[in-house]
Amino acid sequence: MMNKEEIIAQKLLQIKAIKLNPTNHFTWASGWNSPIYCDNRKTLSYPEVRTIICDSFVERIKELYPEVEVIAGVATGAIAQGVLVAQQMDIPFIYVRSSAKGHGLENLVEGEVKPGSKVVVIEDLVSTGGSSLKAVEALRERGCEVLGMMAIFTYGFDLATENFKRSDVKLDTLSNYHTLIDLARKDDYIKEEDINTLKEWREAPEKWKK
Repeated sequence: MMNKEEIIAQKLLQIKAIKLNPTNHFTWASGWNSPIYCDNRKTLSYPEVRTIICDSFVERIKELYPEVEVIAGVATGAIAQGVLVAQQMDIPFIYVRSSAKGHGLENLVEGEVKPGSKVVVIEDLVSTGGSSLKAVEALRERGCEVLGMMAIFTYGFDLATENFKRSDVKLDTLSNYHTLIDLARKDDYIKEEDINTLKEWREAPEKWKK
């Protein structure tokens, strides 16, 4: 019987929210070359997957952060995910922009939130953690108490672990790279000879070439 991490990983592979191509590569916005590409926005188009992810978030948040008062989504990928979670938990929702809008009130944090509010942040994906932690910083500047961050998937980079530790932010994810690769090998999404390529990339993604 599969655990929750394996179920989420399986669903992400089935709907091709995560694509593996060890013999070629994708190019990330950062300029890194990668044999894996993750677009968790696709989960929103599949009601079954969307529901599993939302239910899993709610279950974990209630377990880890029962005192939560507000859910915050990180723009843009986690806004819809965060709304679904907040709706199911019947608590307020806000979201954090990647940068302040250049007109009107020039908000960075959108929605009503009081200083001292206990917030859980929702992300769709964590790579290095840079953009995710900027959102946490913006919430803290508004006087919020950030209890932790929940994400659908993480690559588990050492850099991300260091960044979250340095920022004193707890990170919990529904699935992760190692679970995904083990499942992909078992379910024949990749060949046995591809494993070394994926391991090499995971050890030094910023230097990897196809």
